[in-house]
Amino acid sequence: MKKKLVSLLLVSAMAFGTLAGCGNSNDSKKADTKDAGESKDGETKDVSLTVWSPQEDQDTGWLKQQCEAFNEAHPEWNVTFTYGVCPEGEAKDTVKNDVEGSADVYMLANDNIPDLVSCNGLAEIGGSYLDDIKANNSESIVSSVTYNDAVVAFPFTSNTWFMYYDKSVFSEDDIKSLDTMLEKGKVSFPITNSWYIQAFYAANGCTLFGDGTKEDDGIDFGGDKGAAVTNYLVDLVANPNFVNDADGAGIAGLRDKSVNAIFSGTWDADAVEEALGENMGVAALPTVKIDGQDQQMKSFMGSKAVGVNPHAKDMEAAMSLAAYLTGEESQLAHYEMRNVLPSNTNIDVSDNAIAEAVADVMKNTSIVQPLVSKMGNYWSPAENMGKAIFAGEVTHDNAADKTEEMNTAMNTDAAAE
Repeated sequence: MKKKLVSLLLVSAMAFGTLAGCGNSNDSKKADTKDAGESKDGETKDVSLTVWSPQEDQDTGWLKQQCEAFNEAHPEWNVTFTYGVCPEGEAKDTVKNDVEGSADVYMLANDNIPDLVSCNGLAEIGGSYLDDIKANNSESIVSSVTYNDAVVAFPFTSNTWFMYYDKSVFSEDDIKSLDTMLEKGKVSFPITNSWYIQAFYAANGCTLFGDGTKEDDGIDFGGDKGAAVTNYLVDLVANPNFVNDADGAGIAGLRDKSVNAIFSGTWDADAVEEALGENMGVAALPTVKIDGQDQQMKSFMGSKAVGVNPHAKDMEAAMSLAAYLTGEESQLAHYEMRNVLPSNTNIDVSDNAIAEAVADVMKNTSIVQPLVSKMGNYWSPAENMGKAIFAGEVTHDNAADKTEEMNTAMNTDAAAE
């Protein structure tokens, strides 16, 4: 288990859950009472902690298992746990509504961090906890939980997307180019999803806040380079071998063989394997030919993490629990029980094709999703562009104008949700 995962160590450079309500479930439990002896000062302190996670982590038993193991590992505390359900991508919405009443410890997607910091929903991490994060994660993963020069969450997995494909349809040479793939089979891509469409614009040199950290640079999806991408996408949706991946169309297509490739993340691995079996292929992103030049598609890269509420009832215990839930043993259990790829570089998953593809994406075919407040201006205009292109409202005749309208909206605060 101590063997370094080379592909993840080399990383240099991140689908949200369903829109379910977050909050305490009715499953309020106390960890098994232990006769673990006493703490160093001879006392055991009763502590209550509320913990939120996605439903899947509770259905598999992972969260309860880890919390009970934490209790056993810390005789200085006798912890009563209250479990609540909240998808990582929805953490900001619930915490913002009632910070003090939110969970002491909760999971989040790293793009939630600016909103959570602004509402004082995340405690800064320091001391030995910070040392451990930096020692056991790649530089890019650490940067994904760093905001305003402070690390504010404990990472446990990368969050990005890549390509699944049918090996009986596409060869290893075919998958290097999206245009080649479209000549040989059906390809499904979520063009109407703003977390995905940027991959084409980033491929042609469009930028978000410079290197992703310079908020004053704004978003540069306009000009000739942006218009060229829009024109490419107009042709893409008109291709009879293109399928928009919305409402599960991609996975459904893999099952009935009407689709031969999709773009998604680790969360769809089981469904894809069920659909394709031994023909399941996994790869980083292909190139696209824009204005006659092969350009590399680039997905957003980030992480999922565990945060601590500054209003936690017992900050010491809450911080220690967050560190435990993202520690090496917990990450290994997460991987074994749910196929959640570990961010901890001490865990060897080098025999996993998906891990290899994710490492390739993070190293070569991704950009770090910006953690700046004005990133909120990006999402709606990008989604609207994708929908307009797919609906045929954007044509070669108006592509340049529509691109400039999108770019202007992305740089207007009113665009933020």
